[in-house]
Amino acid sequence: MSVMSGKLSSPHLRLSAAALLLSAVACGAASTAKQSARPSTASSSPPPEARAQATPAPRPSSGSPFLDRLVEAAVGRTSQQVRYDPAYFQIAYPGGDVPAEVGVCTDEVIRSYRAVGVDLQREVHEDMAANFSAYPRKWGLKKTDTNIDHRRVPNLMVFFGRAGAGLPVTQDARDYRPGDVVTWDLGGGLTHIGIVVNVPSEADGTRLQIVHNIGAGPKMEDVLFNWKITGHYRYTGPKEEVRKPAALGGGRR
Repeated sequence: MSVMSGKLSSPHLRLSAAALLLSAVACGAASTAKQSARPSTASSSPPPEARAQATPAPRPSSGSPFLDRLVEAAVGRTSQQVRYDPAYFQIAYPGGDVPAEVGVCTDEVIRSYRAVGVDLQREVHEDMAANFSAYPRKWGLKKTDTNIDHRRVPNLMVFFGRAGAGLPVTQDARDYRPGDVVTWDLGGGLTHIGIVVNVPSEADGTRLQIVHNIGAGPKMEDVLFNWKITGHYRYTGPKEEVRKPAALGGGRR
């Protein structure tokens, strides 16, 4: 699919209408009616004795200080106002980002990792520049593009896998821990990505919620098994090693 520059007029998209616009970042937006957070059923504040008994249980730890900080960064993203916009942007390198008020699903992952010191733009570019043939060729690129490569779900899947971060895809919620990255197939050629956080589902305490952006800005929702899972990763950053400078990719192709 070719890179598109159109902007979304509404974050609530039907898959069929969104397919062409989303080709820039290969990150899907679907109707959020099914995935939206469950509304509270309480009609009024509980009495003081009930509030005392409702002390929240301790949130689970990933067991990794790095991943715990990643989770904190991801949850913090849910307080940000972000308009879903899959347009192609020219951005700086390294450390480049699209305007703070816009973004797609991949940008929530990128921004969360950047908050804990990992620049996925740089990491993906350096690996892709050295191993270009290992990455998808579906966008017709002939060389790397630091503006967009890291913002595409299929590229992140390849990168995480090559970094040794891949984990089994299962239907057991207990296998998905805080800080894990999950990718999905939404159907219709659309892909999606999010971060598992340390807030259990209200419906099933063994299933953790996901921070993602599927069209209505960054949200924390109980959507782990809402779509077909295509990837499961636990990435704790680049290995300590001497970096070799990678050739910069060009602009838009």
